Amino acid sequence: MQVILLERIAKLGQMGEEVKVRDGFARNFLLPQGKALRANDANRKRFDSQRSQLEARDLERKSDAQKVAEKIDGSTFVVVRSAGETGQLYGSVSTRDIADILAAEGFNVHRNQVELNNPIKAIGLTTIALALHPEVDVSITLNVARSADEAERQSRGETLDSAEAIYGADYDEASNPDEFFEDAPEEFSDEAGAGETGEDRAEQG
Repeated sequence: MQVILLERIAKLGQMGEEVKVRDGFARNFLLPQGKALRANDANRKRFDSQRSQLEARDLERKSDAQKVAEKIDGSTFVVVRSAGETGQLYGSVSTRDIADILAAEGFNVHRNQVELNNPIKAIGLTTIALALHPEVDVSITLNVARSADEAERQSRGETLDSAEAIYGADYDEASNPDEFFEDAPEEFSDEAGAGETGEDRAEQG
């Protein structure tokens, strides 16, 4: 689809330029977001008549983006997610999730302003670029962890043993798994069934 850009868009062009884009991108983003018009004679005249207003609106948006940038640039946000021993998340952190996380902290950032090629699928620190405005870019850090304690230790650059990350710092004090789980309920301990035979278990059943 051929469209007229109503603002500067990275990798596409400047305000007033006519560019060809994918139909889906135009229908799902550019047109409904008011960032472009279909390229035809009527819309060309419309753009010419509204150009000064569009330029003023763009300056206002840039100013707003710069104010947000001053507060958010370089900030770190903790994201607590469930994950396995290897650090792989049970799910992922997407652009929508990041936008929601920022909104919860009082920052109005659209998911399309989050530059993330692939969802985050593992715990750790990840630097994310945000395009708050075509001329205002910032970066933030997501600290994805299984707990607030793990996030704090990651922020200090500590490398956690996988078992310690899951069971906590006390895991270091245990010389073996049996010692670590010594306070486990009897029905889950090895001793509970150590002397039983198959017949004993059958009788209990």
